Amino acid sequence: MPSSAINRVRIATFDASIGLDRGVPKWKEMLWYLIKCFFFLSPLPWPNRLQVGLLRLFGANIGNGVNIKPRVNIHFPWKLTIGNDCWLGEELFILNFEPVHIGDDCCLSQRAFLCCGNHDYRDPAFSFRNEPIKIERGAWVGAQTFIGPGITVGEETVITAGSIVTDDLPANCICRGNPAVPIGTRWLVENKAQL
Repeated sequence: MPSSAINRVRIATFDASIGLDRGVPKWKEMLWYLIKCFFFLSPLPWPNRLQVGLLRLFGANIGNGVNIKPRVNIHFPWKLTIGNDCWLGEELFILNFEPVHIGDDCCLSQRAFLCCGNHDYRDPAFSFRNEPIKIERGAWVGAQTFIGPGITVGEETVITAGSIVTDDLPANCICRGNPAVPIGTRWLVENKAQL
């Protein structure tokens, strides 16, 4: 069968309700999209207090001192936890079909993409393969980094710009590449103790 015919079969048999728990009624999801378009996807620098309040109103667990830059795209706030003193860079995209947990003191740079959702490309029905993502305390996710489903980024780890993360990353490392791998240590033990 030609590949284009196979793709038509996949698209025709895909059912978005299988393998995805949206977590809230449809009306709440639609209301979130309206709020998101105006207060989050906008280039206007809305006050962080307002944005954090809106995220909490929609079920997000957000700590203190969170800085949200313009054009941040959060898919399901009711499946999001962000610790204290975090920075969310311009055009960050959190596609959290499953829970995303971001620890204290994390930096998620411009255009980073946390993607909890994927499809099983071997299944003609194109079924979901969704898994949560965890970014542990003190991690720094570089600009235009992709983090896939089911990933844990270890405490104090740095992922350099443009990296593709497809496996868990250990703590206190500098990681880069496609796929991202540890290339060094972030903090020497004596320097880390001073922080």
